[in-house]
Amino acid sequence: MKPIRYVLNAVGILALLLALRAVIAVVLKRIGIQEPQWDPRLVLNWSLTHGINALAILLGAFIVTRAAGLAINQLQLGLTRRHAATDLEWQRRATTLSGILSSLVTVSVGFVAVLMVLRELSIDVVPILTGAGIAGLAIGFGAQNLVRDIISGFFLILEDQVRIGDLARINGIAGLVEQINLRTIVLRDGDGAVQVFPNGTITALANLSKQFAYAIVEVRVTFGENIDRVNGTIREAGASMEQDAAWKPLILAPIEIVGVVSLADGLATIRVRFKTVPLKPHQVANELRRRLLAAFIGRGIRPYADHR
Repeated sequence: MKPIRYVLNAVGILALLLALRAVIAVVLKRIGIQEPQWDPRLVLNWSLTHGINALAILLGAFIVTRAAGLAINQLQLGLTRRHAATDLEWQRRATTLSGILSSLVTVSVGFVAVLMVLRELSIDVVPILTGAGIAGLAIGFGAQNLVRDIISGFFLILEDQVRIGDLARINGIAGLVEQINLRTIVLRDGDGAVQVFPNGTITALANLSKQFAYAIVEVRVTFGENIDRVNGTIREAGASMEQDAAWKPLILAPIEIVGVVSLADGLATIRVRFKTVPLKPHQVANELRRRLLAAFIGRGIRPYADHR
């Protein structure tokens, strides 16, 4: 049954091409461009030559597009295998590049295939290309913002500033990067809203998940507390996380006590941080806060607990 279905599909495509040619001939005639007169005796001859060529072009374009897609997927898998499967940096970069390459190949092959099919339909493509060039030049002058966005997007991708799956802050808005296109970057913020930024309007971009991240926690204690005792409690809480099998894979370095960063309202603010794998600082910070709170309460460190 499959060969019969393929033959029927081919016949349907050929009929569609013939109908398209007829429509084009009528349109050209109405605008004053003379087309050769239809001769039913030449239909079969045209079908066996130009028609078959058009089908071959379409089939070839389909095969090239699919083969390129498979090659890009294999390249992505190869990059993932070459670098550790747990290397999120390479996974995000491979996903970004594969999506852009697939789009470029599809558009390029489709454009060339359309031009070749038009030639088989006895339509001169030179005026089309010339008009497209002139129109593209005019559009380029009239759409400077679009050109700026595309150029900015090209260099953004070339310099590997951000990738799909990264946590980034763009123009003051933080979120997860969902799409990277030549013209726009799509970001989903913490409220679940989709933020779309034209590449040319990006004035500040901070990648919060490249190679590593910091889980930062600030704790405040009263002036009367012994800072060395507080720091010792913080180190013990950090060491307990480092030894915990559930959190150890997410932590890249021992806990770091930055120090007292402010004195205000009778409280001293101590900043501590963990160096973590990308995209996991918030989870690590939340767990560290939980353990610090329990430790401070257990040791009576104010203001988390009173000495009464």
